[in-house]
Amino acid sequence: MSAYNPDPDPRQDPRLRGATQPGETPPAESSTSSGAGPYQPLKRGWGKGPLVAIIVVAVLVALFFLAYAIALAV
Repeated sequence: MSAYNPDPDPRQDPRLRGATQPGETPPAESSTSSGAGPYQPLKRGWGKGPLVAIIVVAVLVALFFLAYAIALAV
C-alpha cells in the first residue's frame, strides 16, 4: 500500500510540467465563457426620484450663485 503524496515531484508527474495527457482538457481551457451572458440593454432610463433630486440641487445651486452675484452688485 502506498501513501498519497499531496506534493508530487514535478519531474515524475508530466501534468506539473505543463504537459497534458491525451484526452485531458487543460485547466486554462476548461471554460471559454465569461459567465456574464449576452448583453441586454436597460429597458428603462433614470428613475423619477434621482432625476428630480438632481434637478432640485442644480436649481438651488443656481439660485445661490444668483443671490451671491446680486449681493456683490449691491
